[in-house]
Amino acid sequence: MTNGPLTISAVLPAYNEAANLERTVRGLIPVLARRAGAFEILIIDDGSTDETAQVAARLAAEVSQVRVLRHPGNQGYGAALRTGFMAAKREWIVLLDADGQFDPEDLTHLVAALPGADLVVGYRRQRADPGHRRLFAAVWRLLVWMLLGVRARDPNCGLKLMRTRLIQALDLRSNGALISAEFLGKAARLGAVIVEVPVTHHPRTSGRQTGGTLRVTLRAYYELAHLGWQIRQFGRFPEDRRKMNTAGFPPTETNRK
Repeated sequence: MTNGPLTISAVLPAYNEAANLERTVRGLIPVLARRAGAFEILIIDDGSTDETAQVAARLAAEVSQVRVLRHPGNQGYGAALRTGFMAAKREWIVLLDADGQFDPEDLTHLVAALPGADLVVGYRRQRADPGHRRLFAAVWRLLVWMLLGVRARDPNCGLKLMRTRLIQALDLRSNGALISAEFLGKAARLGAVIVEVPVTHHPRTSGRQTGGTLRVTLRAYYELAHLGWQIRQFGRFPEDRRKMNTAGFPPTETNRK
């Protein structure tokens, strides 16, 4: 952790979350006000076709710390995160899904785990998801360990706290569900310190989940296998090393092999 007050950019990806977005933002604001010396909330509307854009615009008009970034069409969860990550201006990024399934108050526990950490990754104590999604998650966790060398209880958990300069140096490319595995794998390859913290997971009360269909899941498994090869190359080339050094995370000799 750095000296002085913590500063945080909250990145909230939203696709057709009109029914959940305001509640999530309103719940997050007081937590950030207590835990951060300065903060901003970035809502990334990923081409929503419902009233998400209108809700986001109203929140931005009412709350000075809220900024809205909008994709003209749906580009995917990973693309929304990449847009938010690169627009972040504060020292730390908190990723919070806008669907209302995570409790903003749990950010307090992530902040408490920050000393000595570069990423604090939430893991759901008990997933409030259907059985097939829990099965997919268990297979995904095993594959992330086998292919990327990252032992994480819940790689895709939608609540994480991350050092901004690290995330912005990782040259993230995933547009879809692969994004969390990508930044965890690349961060681990740099020797970043990753800490895990249990968080609460609530059932979805409104809207529709889009990330758990069989088609999306099978595509993510295929892309993860390809990502494993990419991760093993990360840090080998001069441009990678330049970015790492700029971010303050020079690759080790092991990572260059």
